[in-house]
Amino acid sequence: MYRHFGEADAARTSPLYERVAVALSESDKALRAIESAPARKRHPAMILAALHDLALAGRAPALAAAYAAADGDAAADAAIDMLLRMADSVVAIAVRRQTRTNETGRCAVLYPAIAEAARRVGANAVGLIDVGCSAGLNLNVDRVGITYSNGQSLGAPSSPVQLSCSLVGDRPIPTRALPEVVARVGVDLDPLDVTDADDARWLRACLWPDQPERVARLEAEMALAATAPPLLLKGDAVDVLPDAFTRVPADALPVVTTTWALSHFPLESRLRFLHRLDEAAAGRAVAWVSAEGVGVAPRIPTLGDRRASGHSIIGLAEFDGSDVRAEAIGRCWSRGRLMSWLADS
Repeated sequence: MYRHFGEADAARTSPLYERVAVALSESDKALRAIESAPARKRHPAMILAALHDLALAGRAPALAAAYAAADGDAAADAAIDMLLRMADSVVAIAVRRQTRTNETGRCAVLYPAIAEAARRVGANAVGLIDVGCSAGLNLNVDRVGITYSNGQSLGAPSSPVQLSCSLVGDRPIPTRALPEVVARVGVDLDPLDVTDADDARWLRACLWPDQPERVARLEAEMALAATAPPLLLKGDAVDVLPDAFTRVPADALPVVTTTWALSHFPLESRLRFLHRLDEAAAGRAVAWVSAEGVGVAPRIPTLGDRRASGHSIIGLAEFDGSDVRAEAIGRCWSRGRLMSWLADS
């Protein structure tokens, strides 16, 4: 597993992690230390993030120096040494944490879809509820700037967070602005607070050290989120959603967003999630914007695409009383770095 991670996954984007992962795969002592973690916590991404967290916390100066110098050989030696000396600390972090990848690159998909939901319902204000929110960075969708490959732009042109997205196909995206966002609510089993030093460090630790552009973007994203932290609700989405809906003012449209979150739910929970949206719509209109793998989001059409086809479906569902309208409005790839808009707007 570690060799494959290094040679197949990390090799494309992180020579540093390629070298470290392969070195770990060749060290019997390091592998035995990793085996002291529960099976579900032994994945290379988790163990490497735990090592990185200790380096960022100042508890592994040799590894921190090797990462700063992008010295793969020194990093490999330091990582093995840490696992032999500090296996208990590494495992403790791995057991307590989940790997996080929720950067605001997803906003390039969310922005036009949320704006379309508001247009269809005639809403002048929206309240955002992000399920599987991690640190809630996607809740700042209206506060970032987004430039598309055809020259279109959305969001805040002067924002410190600027994103780009390549469009596939000839259809442009709608350029209408989001209405006022009056509530930002994140739902997660273990939400992270960017104003908490330990949580913010863990978000940094989940990035690969030799990807400075991603590191710089995350720093800007966290700084932006810290200026107006969202409300974070901890718990299972099916249980917490009713509370989340009460946090959205009555005169605003609640828009629930899921970006690659439902794939972690068993089918029964996905159907219960959908039932929660139906329940909330008994008293007000509710919208659901999703970016999920083909066939993962209930009621969202698959456009005839095959499961595990390498792309995701952008879905929009509107709930109003007993009336439900669900549509596939686009496709996207690479967590929103590429997208194709399909809806008539």
